[in-house]
Amino acid sequence: MKVLTLGNELLRQKAEKVGKIDETIKNTAAEMFEILKRDKGVGVAGPQIGLMKRIFVVHIEGDQERVFINPSILETSHKTVKYEEGCLSIPGIYTNVSRSESVKIQAWNEKGRPFTLEASGLLARVILHEFDHLEGVLFLDHVPENRRGKLIEKYEKINKK
Repeated sequence: MKVLTLGNELLRQKAEKVGKIDETIKNTAAEMFEILKRDKGVGVAGPQIGLMKRIFVVHIEGDQERVFINPSILETSHKTVKYEEGCLSIPGIYTNVSRSESVKIQAWNEKGRPFTLEASGLLARVILHEFDHLEGVLFLDHVPENRRGKLIEKYEKINKK
């Protein structure tokens, strides 16, 4: 599986619900974790690999691997925190992004079991970042337009083909 990069129109589309959670979805999640290992990421969402389904995986060092299928954000904190973010789909670009400090999310795991998770800190940030991908939103959309333009120029310069 290849990670799609900035400019690919699929990254701007909203993902559709996963229907049946079966072996195919389990295998997809396992492959997504392999991408995280290969590309040294902490999260990847379906649209980033051309799969327009509502699934993402997260693995932060020192924490367990987590699969989120058909997630819903139930709550976010009013308190926000700025922290540097990057994205496998926008390699080489990092910038501070303000996000809610905590999140409460409901989803299904790869075994088809529903769960609710309250997360804060880095885990909350990664969850919110990956959830954005399911909505066709990139982390650059959270920075002021003038800064975004400079970052896109930098990306294009770094990634000239």
